[in-house]
Amino acid sequence: MAIPVPEKRIADFEELGFGMFIHWGLYSQLGKGEWAQCHEQIPAEEYQKLKDTFTASRFDGRKIAKLAKDSGAKYITLTTRHHEGFSLYDTKGLNTYDAPHSPAGRDLIRDFVDGCNAEGIIPFFYHTTLDWYHPDFDRDFKSYLQYLRDSVEILCTEYGRIGGLWFDGNWWKPNDDWEEDALYGVIRKHQPDAIIVNNTGLGARGAIGNLQLDSVTYEQGRPEPMDREGMPKYLAAEMCETMNAHWGYAAKDVNCKSLAQLIETLCACRKLGANYLLNVGPDAEGEITPLQSALMLGIGDWIRMTGNCIYKAKPCGVKGLNHSKNFALRDGNKMYFFIHDLSISGNSNVTVDCGGAGEKTFSGVPAGIKSLKWVDREEDLEYRYEDGTFVMNATGFPYGTNLVVRVAEAELS
Repeated sequence: MAIPVPEKRIADFEELGFGMFIHWGLYSQLGKGEWAQCHEQIPAEEYQKLKDTFTASRFDGRKIAKLAKDSGAKYITLTTRHHEGFSLYDTKGLNTYDAPHSPAGRDLIRDFVDGCNAEGIIPFFYHTTLDWYHPDFDRDFKSYLQYLRDSVEILCTEYGRIGGLWFDGNWWKPNDDWEEDALYGVIRKHQPDAIIVNNTGLGARGAIGNLQLDSVTYEQGRPEPMDREGMPKYLAAEMCETMNAHWGYAAKDVNCKSLAQLIETLCACRKLGANYLLNVGPDAEGEITPLQSALMLGIGDWIRMTGNCIYKAKPCGVKGLNHSKNFALRDGNKMYFFIHDLSISGNSNVTVDCGGAGEKTFSGVPAGIKSLKWVDREEDLEYRYEDGTFVMNATGFPYGTNLVVRVAEAELS
Protein backbone atom coordinates (compact mmCIF):
# COMPACT_ATOMS: atom_id res chain seq x y z
CA MET A 1 0.00 0.00 0.00
CA ALA A 2 1.17 3.50 -0.83
CA ILE A 3 1.96 6.30 1.59
CA PRO A 4 -0.39 9.24 0.90
CA VAL A 5 1.08 12.53 -0.30
CA PRO A 6 0.84 15.21 2.40
CA GLU A 7 -1.38 18.19 1.72
CA LYS A 8 0.63 21.40 1.35
CA ARG A 9 -0.30 22.79 4.76
CA ILE A 10 0.89 19.57 6.41
CA ALA A 11 4.13 19.47 4.42
CA ASP A 12 4.75 23.11 5.37
CA PHE A 13 4.01 22.33 9.03
CA GLU A 14 6.59 19.54 9.07
CA GLU A 15 9.25 21.97 7.86
CA LEU A 16 8.63 24.31 10.80
CA GLY A 17 10.43 21.73 12.92
CA PHE A 18 10.53 23.55 16.25
CA GLY A 19 7.93 25.61 18.07
CA MET A 20 7.38 27.34 21.41
CA PHE A 21 4.38 26.33 23.52
CA ILE A 22 3.07 28.88 26.02
CA HIS A 23 0.74 28.06 28.91
CA TRP A 24 -0.46 31.22 30.59
CA GLY A 25 -3.65 32.22 32.37
CA LEU A 26 -5.13 33.11 35.74
CA TYR A 27 -3.39 30.09 37.29
CA SER A 28 -0.02 31.76 36.68
CA GLN A 29 -0.76 34.09 39.60
CA LEU A 30 -0.81 31.11 41.95
CA GLY A 31 2.52 29.75 40.73
CA LYS A 32 1.45 26.14 41.21
CA GLY A 33 0.96 24.98 37.65
CA GLU A 34 -1.97 25.14 35.23
CA TRP A 35 -4.12 22.58 37.09
CA ALA A 36 -4.07 24.44 40.42
CA GLN A 37 -7.86 24.93 40.50
CA CYS A 38 -8.43 21.19 40.22
CA HIS A 39 -5.52 19.90 42.29
CA GLU A 40 -5.99 22.44 45.09
CA GLN A 41 -9.77 21.96 44.99
CA ILE A 42 -10.31 25.71 44.91
CA PRO A 43 -14.03 26.58 44.84
CA ALA A 44 -15.11 28.17 41.56
CA GLU A 45 -16.29 31.43 43.13
CA GLU A 46 -12.95 31.83 44.91
CA TYR A 47 -10.84 30.90 41.89
CA GLN A 48 -12.68 33.30 39.61
CA LYS A 49 -11.59 36.21 41.80
CA LEU A 50 -8.14 35.79 40.21
CA LYS A 51 -9.60 37.67 37.27
CA ASP A 52 -9.71 40.81 39.47
CA THR A 53 -5.91 40.77 39.92
CA PHE A 54 -4.92 39.75 36.40
CA THR A 55 -3.01 42.75 35.04
CA ALA A 56 -0.74 41.19 32.39
CA SER A 57 1.50 44.18 33.00
CA ARG A 58 4.61 42.61 31.46
CA PHE A 59 3.02 40.59 28.67
CA ASP A 60 4.59 41.74 25.39
CA GLY A 61 3.73 39.76 22.28
CA ARG A 62 6.56 41.28 20.24
CA LYS A 63 9.13 40.49 22.94
CA ILE A 64 7.93 36.90 23.19
CA ALA A 65 7.96 36.46 19.42
CA LYS A 66 11.51 37.85 19.31
CA LEU A 67 12.58 35.30 21.92
CA ALA A 68 11.03 32.52 19.85
CA LYS A 69 12.78 33.77 16.73
CA ASP A 70 16.16 33.93 18.47
CA SER A 71 15.54 30.43 19.81
CA GLY A 72 15.05 28.97 16.34
CA ALA A 73 11.32 28.38 16.86
CA LYS A 74 9.25 28.98 13.74
CA TYR A 75 5.86 29.06 15.47
CA ILE A 76 4.26 29.71 18.85
CA THR A 77 1.20 27.93 20.24
CA LEU A 78 -0.42 30.04 22.98
CA THR A 79 -3.24 29.08 25.34
CA THR A 80 -6.05 31.38 24.26
CA ARG A 81 -8.25 29.61 26.82
CA HIS A 82 -7.21 26.82 29.18
CA HIS A 83 -9.35 24.46 31.26
CA GLU A 84 -10.08 27.21 33.80
CA GLY A 85 -12.33 28.79 31.14
CA PHE A 86 -10.73 32.25 31.20
CA SER A 87 -10.04 33.68 27.74
CA LEU A 88 -7.06 35.81 26.79
CA TYR A 89 -9.08 37.18 23.87
CA ASP A 90 -12.20 39.31 23.55
CA THR A 91 -15.09 36.85 23.63
CA LYS A 92 -17.39 39.41 21.97
CA GLY A 93 -20.16 39.09 24.53
CA LEU A 94 -20.14 35.30 24.98
CA ASN A 95 -19.22 36.13 28.59
CA THR A 96 -17.09 38.61 30.52
CA TYR A 97 -14.61 36.06 31.84
CA ASP A 98 -11.88 37.33 29.57
CA ALA A 99 -8.81 39.58 29.51
CA PRO A 100 -10.54 42.76 28.26
CA HIS A 101 -12.85 42.60 31.31
CA SER A 102 -9.95 42.12 33.73
CA PRO A 103 -7.48 44.78 34.95
CA ALA A 104 -5.39 43.86 31.88
CA GLY A 105 -8.04 45.74 29.89
CA ARG A 106 -6.90 44.52 26.49
CA ASP A 107 -7.13 41.68 24.00
CA LEU A 108 -3.91 39.79 24.70
CA ILE A 109 -4.30 37.54 21.68
CA ARG A 110 -4.31 40.61 19.46
CA ASP A 111 -1.05 41.70 21.09
CA PHE A 112 0.36 38.19 20.60
CA VAL A 113 -0.61 37.91 16.93
CA ASP A 114 0.69 41.39 16.12
CA GLY A 115 3.99 40.50 17.78
CA CYS A 116 4.29 37.23 15.85
CA ASN A 117 3.53 38.94 12.54
CA ALA A 118 6.14 41.61 13.23
CA GLU A 119 8.86 38.99 13.89
CA GLY A 120 7.91 36.51 11.17
CA ILE A 121 6.67 33.88 13.63
CA ILE A 122 3.55 31.86 12.85
CA PRO A 123 0.84 32.14 15.56
CA PHE A 124 -1.04 29.00 16.60
CA PHE A 125 -3.93 29.00 19.04
CA TYR A 126 -4.32 26.43 21.80
CA HIS A 127 -7.95 26.20 22.90
CA THR A 128 -9.35 23.97 25.58
CA THR A 129 -12.37 21.80 24.89
CA LEU A 130 -12.68 20.97 28.59
CA ASP A 131 -14.11 23.86 30.62
CA TRP A 132 -14.30 24.15 34.42
CA TYR A 133 -16.01 27.56 34.21
CA HIS A 134 -18.92 27.27 31.80
CA PRO A 135 -21.99 25.75 33.53
CA ASP A 136 -23.24 24.06 30.35
CA PHE A 137 -20.17 21.83 30.17
CA ASP A 138 -21.85 19.52 32.72
CA ARG A 139 -25.43 20.77 32.52
CA ASP A 140 -26.19 20.99 28.78
CA PHE A 141 -23.31 19.59 26.74
CA LYS A 142 -24.79 20.31 23.30
CA SER A 143 -25.29 23.94 24.28
CA TYR A 144 -21.72 24.06 25.53
CA LEU A 145 -20.42 22.71 22.22
CA GLN A 146 -22.15 25.56 20.41
CA TYR A 147 -20.44 27.98 22.81
CA LEU A 148 -17.13 26.28 22.01
CA ARG A 149 -17.71 26.63 18.26
CA ASP A 150 -18.70 30.28 18.67
CA SER A 151 -15.50 30.88 20.63
CA VAL A 152 -13.37 29.23 17.95
CA GLU A 153 -15.12 31.21 15.23
CA ILE A 154 -13.96 34.40 16.93
CA LEU A 155 -10.38 33.16 16.85
CA CYS A 156 -10.73 32.25 13.18
CA THR A 157 -12.18 35.58 12.06
CA GLU A 158 -10.67 38.34 14.22
CA TYR A 159 -6.89 37.91 13.90
CA GLY A 160 -6.06 37.40 10.26
CA ARG A 161 -4.35 34.29 8.99
CA ILE A 162 -3.24 31.87 11.70
CA GLY A 163 -1.11 28.75 11.58
CA GLY A 164 -3.53 26.44 13.28
CA LEU A 165 -5.75 25.43 16.19
CA TRP A 166 -4.52 23.09 18.92
CA PHE A 167 -7.32 21.52 20.99
CA ASP A 168 -7.05 19.75 24.32
CA GLY A 169 -9.58 18.14 26.65
CA ASN A 170 -11.71 15.58 24.79
CA TRP A 171 -10.10 12.90 26.96
CA TRP A 172 -12.14 14.32 29.91
CA LYS A 173 -15.34 12.92 28.38
CA PRO A 174 -14.12 10.04 26.20
CA ASN A 175 -17.59 8.56 25.67
CA ASP A 176 -19.40 11.76 24.68
CA ASP A 177 -20.04 13.04 21.17
CA TRP A 178 -17.88 16.14 20.83
CA GLU A 179 -19.36 16.97 17.39
CA GLU A 180 -15.84 17.29 16.04
CA ASP A 181 -16.89 17.58 12.40
CA ALA A 182 -18.89 20.70 13.19
CA LEU A 183 -16.02 22.23 15.17
CA TYR A 184 -13.44 21.56 12.50
CA GLY A 185 -15.88 22.76 9.85
CA VAL A 186 -15.80 26.21 11.46
CA ILE A 187 -12.03 26.28 11.01
CA ARG A 188 -12.08 25.02 7.43
CA LYS A 189 -14.68 27.66 6.54
CA HIS A 190 -12.61 30.59 7.79
CA GLN A 191 -9.03 29.27 7.88
CA PRO A 192 -8.77 26.57 5.18
CA ASP A 193 -4.96 26.38 5.44
CA ALA A 194 -4.83 26.10 9.23
CA ILE A 195 -3.36 23.00 10.87
CA ILE A 196 -5.84 21.26 13.17
CA VAL A 197 -4.52 19.31 16.16
CA ASN A 198 -6.47 17.65 18.97
CA ASN A 199 -4.24 16.38 21.77
CA THR A 200 -4.79 12.70 22.55
CA GLY A 201 -3.12 13.09 25.95
CA LEU A 202 -0.67 11.05 27.99
CA GLY A 203 -2.59 7.81 27.63
CA ALA A 204 -2.95 7.75 23.85
CA ARG A 205 0.24 9.19 22.37
CA GLY A 206 0.30 8.95 18.60
CA ALA A 207 -3.35 7.92 18.32
CA ILE A 208 -5.15 8.83 15.09
CA GLY A 209 -8.45 10.61 15.55
CA ASN A 210 -10.90 12.46 13.31
CA LEU A 211 -9.89 12.57 9.63
CA GLN A 212 -10.01 16.37 9.67
CA LEU A 213 -6.96 16.41 11.96
CA ASP A 214 -3.55 17.13 10.47
CA SER A 215 -1.14 15.83 13.11
CA VAL A 216 -0.92 13.24 15.85
CA THR A 217 0.45 14.29 19.25
CA TYR A 218 2.99 12.90 21.69
CA GLU A 219 2.50 14.68 25.01
CA GLN A 220 5.58 14.39 27.25
CA GLY A 221 6.89 11.42 25.26
CA ARG A 222 9.22 11.04 22.31
CA PRO A 223 7.51 10.11 19.04
CA GLU A 224 7.64 6.62 17.61
CA PRO A 225 7.96 5.67 13.92
CA MET A 226 4.65 6.04 12.09
CA ASP A 227 3.47 3.52 9.56
CA ARG A 228 1.67 5.73 7.04
CA GLU A 229 1.10 3.04 4.43
CA GLY A 230 -2.57 2.79 3.55
CA MET A 231 -3.57 5.79 5.65
CA PRO A 232 -6.51 7.72 4.17
CA LYS A 233 -4.52 10.90 4.76
CA TYR A 234 -0.90 11.80 5.50
CA LEU A 235 -0.55 13.00 9.10
CA ALA A 236 2.29 14.95 10.65
CA ALA A 237 3.54 14.30 14.19
CA GLU A 238 4.34 16.68 17.02
CA MET A 239 5.80 16.14 20.49
CA CYS A 240 4.93 18.67 23.18
CA GLU A 241 7.00 18.78 26.34
CA THR A 242 7.57 20.85 29.46
CA MET A 243 10.93 22.14 30.69
CA ASN A 244 10.09 20.98 34.21
CA ALA A 245 7.02 19.06 35.44
CA HIS A 246 4.38 21.75 34.85
CA TRP A 247 2.86 23.47 31.83
CA GLY A 248 1.92 26.64 33.69
CA TYR A 249 4.22 28.78 35.84
CA ALA A 250 5.43 26.90 38.92
CA ALA A 251 7.31 29.18 41.28
CA LYS A 252 8.84 26.38 43.36
CA ASP A 253 9.71 23.89 40.63
CA VAL A 254 13.38 24.40 39.76
CA ASN A 255 13.88 20.84 38.46
CA CYS A 256 14.35 21.88 34.85
CA LYS A 257 15.71 19.65 32.12
CA SER A 258 19.21 20.47 30.99
CA LEU A 259 19.99 22.15 27.69
CA ALA A 260 21.66 18.92 26.60
CA GLN A 261 18.44 16.95 27.26
CA LEU A 262 16.37 19.43 25.27
CA ILE A 263 18.77 19.34 22.32
CA GLU A 264 18.73 15.55 22.28
CA THR A 265 14.93 15.55 22.37
CA LEU A 266 14.73 17.99 19.47
CA CYS A 267 17.02 15.68 17.49
CA ALA A 268 14.99 12.60 18.46
CA CYS A 269 11.88 14.30 17.07
CA ARG A 270 13.48 15.38 13.81
CA LYS A 271 14.95 11.90 13.39
CA LEU A 272 11.36 10.79 12.71
CA GLY A 273 10.25 13.99 10.97
CA ALA A 274 8.19 15.10 13.97
CA ASN A 275 7.99 18.67 15.25
CA TYR A 276 9.13 19.56 18.76
CA LEU A 277 6.86 21.95 20.68
CA LEU A 278 8.66 23.06 23.85
CA ASN A 279 6.69 24.78 26.60
CA VAL A 280 7.38 27.87 28.69
CA GLY A 281 5.14 29.16 31.47
CA PRO A 282 5.19 32.96 31.88
CA ASP A 283 4.85 34.36 35.39
CA ALA A 284 1.84 36.13 36.88
CA GLU A 285 2.45 39.32 34.89
CA GLY A 286 3.16 37.53 31.60
CA GLU A 287 6.94 37.54 31.48
CA ILE A 288 8.98 34.45 30.59
CA THR A 289 11.47 33.75 33.37
CA PRO A 290 15.24 34.12 32.79
CA LEU A 291 15.91 30.38 33.16
CA GLN A 292 13.31 29.42 30.58
CA SER A 293 14.53 32.14 28.23
CA ALA A 294 18.13 30.99 28.59
CA LEU A 295 17.25 27.39 27.73
CA MET A 296 15.28 28.49 24.69
CA LEU A 297 18.13 30.72 23.50
CA GLY A 298 20.59 27.88 24.02
CA ILE A 299 18.60 25.73 21.61
CA GLY A 300 18.70 28.56 19.09
CA ASP A 301 22.48 28.74 19.40
CA TRP A 302 22.73 24.99 18.74
CA ILE A 303 20.44 25.20 15.70
CA ARG A 304 22.58 27.95 14.17
CA MET A 305 25.86 26.16 14.94
CA THR A 306 24.55 23.06 13.18
CA GLY A 307 23.58 24.89 10.02
CA ASN A 308 19.80 25.23 10.46
CA CYS A 309 19.46 21.78 8.90
CA ILE A 310 16.67 20.62 11.21
CA TYR A 311 13.95 22.39 9.26
CA LYS A 312 13.91 21.15 5.67
CA ALA A 313 16.03 17.99 5.93
CA LYS A 314 13.89 14.87 6.18
CA PRO A 315 14.24 11.25 7.31
CA CYS A 316 15.79 9.17 4.55
CA GLY A 317 16.02 5.64 5.93
CA VAL A 318 19.61 5.96 7.16
CA LYS A 319 20.23 4.30 10.53
CA GLY A 320 23.15 4.31 12.92
CA LEU A 321 24.42 0.77 13.46
CA ASN A 322 27.02 1.05 16.22
CA HIS A 323 25.14 3.81 18.08
CA SER A 324 21.34 3.64 17.97
CA LYS A 325 20.82 7.36 18.56
CA ASN A 326 22.82 8.33 15.46
CA PHE A 327 20.87 9.03 12.28
CA ALA A 328 20.85 11.07 9.08
CA LEU A 329 18.48 13.47 7.35
CA ARG A 330 18.50 14.51 3.71
CA ASP A 331 17.73 17.75 1.89
CA GLY A 332 18.29 17.44 -1.87
CA ASN A 333 21.93 16.61 -2.54
CA LYS A 334 22.90 17.24 1.09
CA MET A 335 22.85 14.60 3.80
CA TYR A 336 23.30 15.44 7.48
CA PHE A 337 24.66 12.89 9.96
CA PHE A 338 23.69 13.51 13.59
CA ILE A 339 26.37 12.11 15.89
CA HIS A 340 25.79 11.64 19.64
CA ASP A 341 28.11 11.16 22.62
CA LEU A 342 31.43 12.29 21.18
CA SER A 343 34.51 12.80 23.33
CA ILE A 344 36.55 15.98 23.74
CA SER A 345 40.10 16.14 22.45
CA GLY A 346 42.78 17.85 24.53
CA ASN A 347 45.41 17.51 27.21
CA SER A 348 44.73 14.56 29.51
CA ASN A 349 45.10 16.76 32.60
CA VAL A 350 42.02 18.83 31.73
CA THR A 351 39.95 16.71 29.34
CA VAL A 352 36.89 14.86 30.62
CA ASP A 353 35.73 11.89 28.55
CA CYS A 354 32.20 12.37 27.20
CA GLY A 355 31.90 9.22 25.12
CA GLY A 356 33.45 7.84 22.00
CA ALA A 357 34.96 9.42 18.95
CA GLY A 358 36.04 7.16 16.11
CA GLU A 359 34.23 5.15 13.48
CA LYS A 360 30.46 5.49 13.19
CA THR A 361 28.64 3.02 10.96
CA PHE A 362 25.38 3.59 9.09
CA SER A 363 23.08 1.58 6.87
CA GLY A 364 21.04 2.97 3.98
CA VAL A 365 23.56 5.59 2.84
CA PRO A 366 23.46 5.94 -0.97
CA ALA A 367 26.65 5.63 -3.02
CA GLY A 368 28.23 8.76 -4.40
CA ILE A 369 29.10 10.90 -1.39
CA LYS A 370 31.70 13.41 -2.60
CA SER A 371 32.67 15.13 0.65
CA LEU A 372 32.01 15.00 4.39
CA LYS A 373 32.75 17.66 6.99
CA TRP A 374 31.53 18.95 10.34
CA VAL A 375 29.05 21.78 10.02
CA ASP A 376 30.43 23.66 13.02
CA ARG A 377 34.01 23.89 11.66
CA GLU A 378 35.82 23.38 8.38
CA GLU A 379 37.21 19.91 9.03
CA ASP A 380 37.01 17.23 6.36
CA LEU A 381 36.22 13.77 7.69
CA GLU A 382 37.44 10.42 6.46
CA TYR A 383 34.81 7.95 5.25
CA ARG A 384 34.43 4.74 3.26
CA TYR A 385 31.85 2.22 2.07
CA GLU A 386 32.36 -1.24 3.50
CA ASP A 387 30.23 -4.39 3.12
CA GLY A 388 27.10 -2.42 2.27
CA THR A 389 27.54 0.08 5.10
CA PHE A 390 28.89 3.61 5.35
CA VAL A 391 31.66 4.24 7.86
CA MET A 392 32.75 7.73 8.91
CA ASN A 393 35.57 8.64 11.26
CA ALA A 394 33.98 11.06 13.71
CA THR A 395 36.69 13.14 15.34
CA GLY A 396 36.20 14.39 18.89
CA PHE A 397 35.23 17.92 19.87
CA PRO A 398 38.08 20.41 20.15
CA TYR A 399 38.78 21.33 23.77
CA GLY A 400 36.30 24.00 24.84
CA THR A 401 33.56 22.68 22.53
CA ASN A 402 30.65 20.29 23.08
CA LEU A 403 27.49 20.58 20.99
CA VAL A 404 25.86 17.47 22.56
CA VAL A 405 24.81 16.32 19.10
CA ARG A 406 27.29 17.13 16.33
CA VAL A 407 26.27 17.35 12.68
CA ALA A 408 28.35 16.36 9.67
CA GLU A 409 27.30 17.49 6.20
CA ALA A 410 27.78 15.20 3.22
CA GLU A 411 27.51 16.30 -0.39
CA LEU A 412 26.06 13.73 -2.77
CA SER A 413 26.77 13.53 -6.47
